[in-house]
Formats: sequence, structure tokens, C-alpha cells
Amino acid sequence: MDKEEKRVYKLVLTGGPCGGKTTGQSRLCTFFENLGWKVFRVPETASVLLSGGIKFSDLSETEALKFQENLLRTMIQIENTFFELGKTCKRNCMIICDRGAMDASAFISKDKWEKLLRDNSWNDVELRDNRYNQIIHMVSAANGAEEFYTTEDHSCRSEGVELAKELDYNAAAAWIGHPYFDVIDNSTDFDGKMRRMIGSVCNKIGLDTGDRLLNTSRKLKFLIKGPLPENKVFPRFQDFEVVHTYLQSNSPNQVRLRKRGQKGYFSYIHTVRRQREPGGQIVEVKTQITHRDYINHLAQKDKSHFTIYKKRRCFLVNNQYFQLDIYEEPGHPRCKGLILLETYSALDYAVDKWLPEFLNIEKEVTGNPDYSMYNLSLREDWKTSKKFWRSIPDSESPPISEPHLPAEQKTNGHLYTGSQLNFKLIQPTNGLPDMKQMKPEIY
Repeated sequence: MDKEEKRVYKLVLTGGPCGGKTTGQSRLCTFFENLGWKVFRVPETASVLLSGGIKFSDLSETEALKFQENLLRTMIQIENTFFELGKTCKRNCMIICDRGAMDASAFISKDKWEKLLRDNSWNDVELRDNRYNQIIHMVSAANGAEEFYTTEDHSCRSEGVELAKELDYNAAAAWIGHPYFDVIDNSTDFDGKMRRMIGSVCNKIGLDTGDRLLNTSRKLKFLIKGPLPENKVFPRFQDFEVVHTYLQSNSPNQVRLRKRGQKGYFSYIHTVRRQREPGGQIVEVKTQITHRDYINHLAQKDKSHFTIYKKRRCFLVNNQYFQLDIYEEPGHPRCKGLILLETYSALDYAVDKWLPEFLNIEKEVTGNPDYSMYNLSLREDWKTSKKFWRSIPDSESPPISEPHLPAEQKTNGHLYTGSQLNFKLIQPTNGLPDMKQMKPEIY
């Protein structure tokens, strides 16, 4: 942690019509350039091609599919050019992609998308999960801020409000399943929307923004009572196989591996949680690794923990992104039949107003150590175990600054159980200014 290599962070900024992508790019660029980062902005490939006179309405079905295939090939090549520049850049580098590879799937049927993947030897896991570090979907003004929706000053945009809503949902649904997918809705004014967007990026990177961005988003967790409804009751979803393995480490540190994928394709993450000093800051470092590295790390498995097996279902409801974790065998008997629902939210009204109505939600368990994955995986009896964490949040939660916070807190006008999240620097960046000293106009 004392000496880290420079960062290359690949971000996709997507969304529906009039969602704020253009402004968001500009503000992200200014914000991170003021931190000393080099920022590249990858242009929207579709806009480049459509500005040359192509109209979808003039294309046959065969021509439209071929156009999407060539668009995606062009997009990948353009992105790869910027990705290579990022690797050779001597500074920390952020690459902002105006839409990404999966956006093409929003404009063709599932069967045609699958054919396009097969013909080019592509797969969803590589294009969606492994290619980019984070996806941010900017919800269209047509969905929640209709009075501000406009098609003026955009030569390639002519959608009405209803069509804009449909395109917005399709664009978001295309990215369902990415491990770091954030939906920025219109629940605040536009400046607040921009701050939440920037704050989301800072949180994922691990930069402490203090109170500069006033980001009130927090992780919530709920216990679900089974059985689950039939698949047809769910909105469009993606299912993943997820395997968590804890490795040997010195207390109070935690080290774990995550294998996540579908249809035989997987991504692998190595995570280290460290407490810098007793009672001090807790930091978390996530590193994407290869399959070979994953196999080598498994030799360090901590035998005092069960391996955790889950089916993870990801879906969108009312612009809110949810992950449903269904624990599977083998595992400790305490995990049998366990189903947990997780989401991040900045909404300021009662949670029962926006939670999925088709799920039987038993209770909120945010911050409850009985539902921490680390604790759930312990082989020992909790009553006698010395490894049971009684005050730290779930092992998949973002890092917090204080490990001993009250179990109940008032946030946004209603009571919830858990710890207020306060993100700290995960990977130090040499020579960067103190963000707390920065002037507010930079964002």
C-alpha cells in the first residue's frame, strides 16, 4: 500500500436521451484533471457514424444488423486505441467511454445479438464484465424530469418522451449484471445528479471526497423469505454463478477471491481488506486477476471458512439496481435457504415505497453481523468463535472510516440499520492535492 502502480480506470458513461452524459463527461474530466489525472474521452461511435448520413429507417433488417456489427467492431478498435494510450501514460489515467460495447445489444433482438456474438467469437462476460471497470447509467430526463426533456441542440435526437423512456430502460438493461453498475436517476436537481455521478466514480476508485460531493447513497441489505416467485414475475434479469473463497490472513485483515460468470465465462477478483491500525481506517483493494492467478491463490484457502456459493440475480426496478443473492450448497447449515437482496440508494423516502413488490421482504438487515458473508462462511460456532466480526460491516461493503458505529442511524428522514459509509483512499496516488482543499467550482 505504500507504493502503488499508477491507475488506468475504464469508465462507461451511458444512458437514455437527454440524461446528462455530455455534461457528465465534461465535469468528470475537469474533476479528475484537477486531481492530477490524465483523462481521455472516447467519442460515441454511433454518433460519428450517424452524422455521416446513415438513417436506421432507411436500412433493411439485414443492413441494420450488419451496421450494428460494424459499429461494435469500430467501437472496440477506437476504445482499444485509448486503452493502449492509458497503459503507457505515466500519470493515473481515466478513460471515459461515451457508451460501451453492450449498448449495441439494446437496439437488436436477443437472438440477433447472440448470433452477432457467435459470428465474432465474442461473449457477454468479456464485453460487459471484464472490459470496463465501472458502468454509469444516466437516466433520461424523460423519466422523472419530463419538464427538462428536450431534443434541441442535438442533430441525431428526435425521440418523444415515451420513446425516450423505452430507450432509457433498454440502455440500462443492456448492462444488467456488470459487477460495478450504478444508475443515477433524477431524484435530485441536475447539479445534484452530477455530484452523485462524480461521487459514485470516486467511491469505486477509492477516493475520499469528504463532504465535497454530499453523496448520501448507501448500501442497504434485506432478508428475503422464500420461495422466490417464478422467473416470469421478475423484470429483465441476468443470473450469475458466484463463488467466494477466503484466504489465509492475519487478523483483523481479510483476503478473499471472487469467481463470477455465466455460460462458462468468468471474471476473477482478488480483494484485500486491511485495518491500518487497531481501531483505525479500514481500506479495501480489489484487483482483477487471471484464471491462472486465481488457481494459484486457491492454494492459500483458509480452512476455517466454508467456500460460499451463490446464484446472483441482477435486475432493475423503477431505476433502482438490485442484486439478489441466493445461497447454495455446499456451505454451513446457517446459509441453507438464505436469500439476501442488496442495493445502493440515495432515495429520501421510505424504502417500502420502492422495493420490489414481487419479493417477500422479511426485514432489513443492513449492518447486521449475522448476515455478513465473512461471518456466514465461518465453520466455527459463532458463540465460541474468536473470528466472528461483531461490528464491521459486510465483507462486500465499501470501506468505512470507523468500525464501531451505532447500529441505528437517521438518514434522509427515515430510520435504517447499519453504518454510515465514508469512503477512504484505497490506492494512494502520488503527488495529488488534498481534495478537501479544492474549490467547489471544480465540479
